[in-house]
Amino acid sequence: MAQKIVWSFEAASDLEALADYISKDSAFYAAAFVQEILDVSGSLHEFSERGRVVPEFGDLNIRELLVRGYRLIYSIEEHRIVLLGLVHGKRDLKSLWANEKRRGDQGTEDRAADN
Repeated sequence: MAQKIVWSFEAASDLEALADYISKDSAFYAAAFVQEILDVSGSLHEFSERGRVVPEFGDLNIRELLVRGYRLIYSIEEHRIVLLGLVHGKRDLKSLWANEKRRGDQGTEDRAADN
């Protein structure tokens, strides 16, 4: 049974902010970046455990995939995969998320994968 993919509000906001930033230089590259993220995230239902465990958390159910230098962080739950955030690989994830409630977020924006 394929797991449903859910975007948390924070992850959707991260993607939108990155698209806005990239589009200041090139709308084409912004659209290509967003499409690549959507393709990668949409394919997680096929093999959700392919991402590595996020070292800062050490939780086997919190994983990440690297896409163009960004960490696509997600949580594997029983019947769904929740995308938690999209963070540049050079940022300090623990500090960045210290005051935010992202880890284990229930996901507020439901976007089921078409794949």
